[in-house]
Amino acid sequence: MDKIKLNILGLSYSQTHSGAYALVLAEDNGKRRLPIIIGGTEAQSIAIQLEGLVTPRPLTHDLFVSLASSFMIMITEVYITKLEDGIFYSELVCDDGKQQVRIDTRTSDAVALALRFRCPIFTNEKVMDKAGIAVELETEHVEGLLNEQSQNEEESNEYQRYDMEELEQMLEEAINQENYEEASLLRDEINKRRKDAL
Repeated sequence: MDKIKLNILGLSYSQTHSGAYALVLAEDNGKRRLPIIIGGTEAQSIAIQLEGLVTPRPLTHDLFVSLASSFMIMITEVYITKLEDGIFYSELVCDDGKQQVRIDTRTSDAVALALRFRCPIFTNEKVMDKAGIAVELETEHVEGLLNEQSQNEEESNEYQRYDMEELEQMLEEAINQENYEEASLLRDEINKRRKDAL
């Protein structure tokens, strides 16, 4: 079965599942999107990696990477194999240089690890046929993401009254308190100012 490469398009708060998030994967060189509902903890782990934040202590997925690397095991790809009863099934393709092993995993964990191992994410036509959404049909969802982005921009404006030193101190405090949502906004404000200063 031909593999379809997927890229991470983004995360958004799920309007239909309380406390959950929608992870949106995009078909590489295609128009379809694959939305997957995931839990808050996994969403946070994915968001931290997407934002390039460094946590004071390793999260579970970071611990897995350290353990695997210590034994020279690499994850070479993530494969979303099937969708049954609304649940996505995935595999980690692991390689230690001598043998390749496939390990069953939750899709949210697989994506969090794919980001950390910088490996590709694949699925197949059967999964895309069942759950893929064509871009033309997701206008409402895209508008929701844009509204959320606009709201985040408004929230970041509240940091304008602080100088760079205060922002960096606030960023460090937010990371230490594991408030990664605020840390992300602070980091964006700091990066924006550094870019404007160039």
